Amino acid sequence: MTKAQKAYKDQEFINSRDARLLRIISEYIAPEAKFKANDVHHTVVFFGSARIKPEDDALGTAKYYLAAQKMAEELAHYSTQLKEETGDNFYICTGGGPGIMEAANRGARDAGEKTIGLNISLPFEQNPNPYISDELNMEFHYFFMRKLWLLYHAKAVIVFPGGFGTFDELFETLTLIQTKKMAKPDISVMLYDSSYWKGLINFQMLVDKGMISAEDLYLFHFFDTVDDGLKFLKPRLKDIIATVDHFIP
Repeated sequence: MTKAQKAYKDQEFINSRDARLLRIISEYIAPEAKFKANDVHHTVVFFGSARIKPEDDALGTAKYYLAAQKMAEELAHYSTQLKEETGDNFYICTGGGPGIMEAANRGARDAGEKTIGLNISLPFEQNPNPYISDELNMEFHYFFMRKLWLLYHAKAVIVFPGGFGTFDELFETLTLIQTKKMAKPDISVMLYDSSYWKGLINFQMLVDKGMISAEDLYLFHFFDTVDDGLKFLKPRLKDIIATVDHFIP
């Protein structure tokens, strides 16, 4: 009688409903191992639309791509500087797809630094952009596991204009901070182009109607130029990196 196939080598089983827990656990363990192997302790995460293209400005959105690219490049240079000064550095991290994600990975690559892309399997729009470092290119099936790793090492979250996906990422991040489920109370959440965000969301009305507290408006910061964003972020980034590291037991 031939030996039965080992369960972990049985693809039909591994991809079955019964093995869902194994797949979820794999999407926790494998990224953690990859981050450790590449000495990734700190990240700055960029969120934003996957639909923005630098060469297509019919809707006036190419400026967002260029700003995200520039800011990521400047931050990557700052990471190099920080490494020389303190021994700590950080990596630019995105959801790995096109648009703003591509712009941020591209900016980090332009600075000569490694950069992270945490992709998700979707029927459209989402394929790895060519600027992600090979060893830090990851693919997820489960949105919630991807979100965990997007935020776990994040020391700042920079949100460029986007649609449903960007809103989801922004408000989940703010909810985690507001409810103190994120053990980084000083994390910077930054929204680029105040006119875009204020035109879409009446944040003050949420306070006026008692839906959020007045102090919740201080959980995020608007900025309208790369220079202003860098001026706000750099000192805060240096401080939080010096005090928070989830890989230290």
